[in-house]
Amino acid sequence: MLSYTTYSEAGGVGKTTTAANLAVAHARAGLKILVVPLDPQDGNLSRLMGVDDNRADSEVDNLVLHMIQEPDGPFEDLIRTVEGVDIVTEHNRLAALGSLLRQKRDMQEDLGRSFGMFSQLLRVLRDANVPEQYDVLIVDPPATEGPHLYNAILATGSLVIPVEPSAKGQASVEGLESVVRGLEDQLDMEIGVIAAVPQRFKNTRDQREMLDALAYDAPVVIGDRTSLMEGCWKAQCSAFRYVREFRDRKRDYEIETLAQFDELARHLERQAGVKAPHPPEPGSLEIDTAAEAAEAEVSR
Repeated sequence: MLSYTTYSEAGGVGKTTTAANLAVAHARAGLKILVVPLDPQDGNLSRLMGVDDNRADSEVDNLVLHMIQEPDGPFEDLIRTVEGVDIVTEHNRLAALGSLLRQKRDMQEDLGRSFGMFSQLLRVLRDANVPEQYDVLIVDPPATEGPHLYNAILATGSLVIPVEPSAKGQASVEGLESVVRGLEDQLDMEIGVIAAVPQRFKNTRDQREMLDALAYDAPVVIGDRTSLMEGCWKAQCSAFRYVREFRDRKRDYEIETLAQFDELARHLERQAGVKAPHPPEPGSLEIDTAAEAAEAEVSR
């Protein structure tokens, strides 16, 4: 199984849109995808993909309850499917994840039992047979250090890092390197950065110099697609769906961006030895998954 965490220390660099569009790119190729977003903020992946309608309902089961070993139902009931992607929807309780994990740890330790605060997402996913049922796992934590990030990295073991090709972006990458080294020591594991994804590239001299100095593999470099990504947030969908259903005309540079997400997905799959059964032509706007086709039929 290919598994990775999308993470950047800097906010606003396209972390969540990268996770969502990569997930759809994997699904378009016939792979089974699970996305676990962990961001307690409103601008999260569940919101982007239009599946956040229950996030404020205190009565519904949610991932946090599973992580503190007090679930109200089966893991499968946490999942919503959109654009061929299974998503464990976010809930407002994620804001209290750190304190709830600490309370559970203290209670277990009082009883003479161990409780790994940062291994609970991994436990939940293994108990639900996720490695056997899915081809790709993507976890999208908030852009801050803490239990959300630590659980994400321990569950996936690798990172895909969106970066802004600027002095600010360079500083965030250097900060990330320090974070990764600290996490490797703290979690006693090796963490791999399997790809960097430069975003908002305008081909300036400073940006080219920053890319030349980038320490990580960057298979694609994505241009400034602010309008496209803002449209995705407004329509609550991936870039693939937005271009296909909401653009009145097709723009070549947007088709190129879709092709880049497809190409990046294939690159990541090769890294893990995952073979997509029917990868589409990069950037194709045809509906490639049965779930997407069913959704399109319902919307007619």
